[in-house]
Amino acid sequence: MLEWSASDLSRAIHARKVAPSEVMAAWLAQVQAVNGAVNALVSLRDPDELMAEARALDDAPPSGWLHGIPLPVKDLVATKGLRTTWGSPLWRDHVPLSDDILAARMRAAGAIFPAKTNVPEWGQGSHSFNPVFGVTRNPYDVTRSAGGSSGGAAAALATRMAWVADGSDMMGSLRNPAGFCNVYGFRPTWGLVPTDAEGDTYLSTLSTEGPMARTIEDIARLLLVQAGENPETPFPRQLPDVLTGLERGVKGLRIGWLGDWGGAYPMEAGILDACMGGLRVLEDLGAVVEPLPPPFPAEKLWSSWVTLRAMLNAGGKRSLAEDPSKRAQTKPETIWEIEQGLGLTAQAVYAASEVRSRWHAHAARLFRRFDALVLPTAQVWPFPADWRWPEAIAGRKMDTYHRWMEVVVSASLIGLPALSVPVGFSAEGLPSGMQIIGRSGDDAGVLAIGQAYHRATEWPQKRPPVLA
Repeated sequence: MLEWSASDLSRAIHARKVAPSEVMAAWLAQVQAVNGAVNALVSLRDPDELMAEARALDDAPPSGWLHGIPLPVKDLVATKGLRTTWGSPLWRDHVPLSDDILAARMRAAGAIFPAKTNVPEWGQGSHSFNPVFGVTRNPYDVTRSAGGSSGGAAAALATRMAWVADGSDMMGSLRNPAGFCNVYGFRPTWGLVPTDAEGDTYLSTLSTEGPMARTIEDIARLLLVQAGENPETPFPRQLPDVLTGLERGVKGLRIGWLGDWGGAYPMEAGILDACMGGLRVLEDLGAVVEPLPPPFPAEKLWSSWVTLRAMLNAGGKRSLAEDPSKRAQTKPETIWEIEQGLGLTAQAVYAASEVRSRWHAHAARLFRRFDALVLPTAQVWPFPADWRWPEAIAGRKMDTYHRWMEVVVSASLIGLPALSVPVGFSAEGLPSGMQIIGRSGDDAGVLAIGQAYHRATEWPQKRPPVLA
């Protein structure tokens, strides 16, 4: 049952063909066998406690779609009674008294929370390492990174230690690790999955939470659990029907291929070729793929992005830099973000928001001609796990710790739905992916393209070497 989709497992549990206790026993055995190699799961609960919780559900009426399914939760999401650290030594022993809204919704749907998935400290940087738990390794090559910030979630999915997983995405954190680990990661339209009513909820419109899985049906079902209005936060989105029409196919759809944005984004050898292979799959299914020139100046997008990101980091994390004891225990990349934000003027923030607004309008016009746009998920193959980040790509030096992920910014900046799908492997057996990006609100359309692609490829069903 470890190889089943979450949807098939759910159907078996609801039909009483499989008991939650049997599922939990299989999960515990898998964790014992493989987690030591990848370090995807952290803060694991006591096995006897988990088995008792699962047995209590064996004869109980199902409480929801996830009834009895172990679902490790990202360590950036507060979980009642289960240690939550944000990868920071400052919160090493923190046990929340309540769930964040995302965890509460997944728990209400019947999920059992057996552990957390590893993250970078404070979720910053697309490489999941921190001083509390160490580094998460890639299941396809344990000397390489699993990406981040949802690296633990992606590695858990690839190693069959999770049937579905939650992730979050400000700068590709649902997409990059999915590409690095040969699974699916979906960044929904911004606002579809609401935040908790804490801190700023009006200006903070860059990051979102969303689903990860090994099938598109599972992505859609988990999204329906996570999504829905939070009356305490602004900008509500109508919940889309992402299951009806999932099998509509892609015949006749127009796909715009943006490649390396006219050379603006350096790429390691083979990345673009791998994505071209994925595009050929869509063409074989009946879609029309058209290469596009850069639709907007890349440098303007980047300037807007780093300004708004720094502003939000400085606002939400300022105490980490100003308190000497906290500063000494905080990663330098986070301190850099905060200090960049503290030095901003109101005019600089306004100018960044204006660029963002112009890009939104231009993208809307693009989506009058195209049903989806495609870019690589990352500009590099999974890199060595002992690096902090790639400092150069194809001979071009990266001037910040996150510049190597610039390819994800165009979707993140204006909150577009973006699905990372696998595109195969390098000669060394390393995975990669491509982003399928839709117009704002067209989450169902993006997932339908993903479903057709999944039916044709089933890349996530290729088991990683760590499971051999």
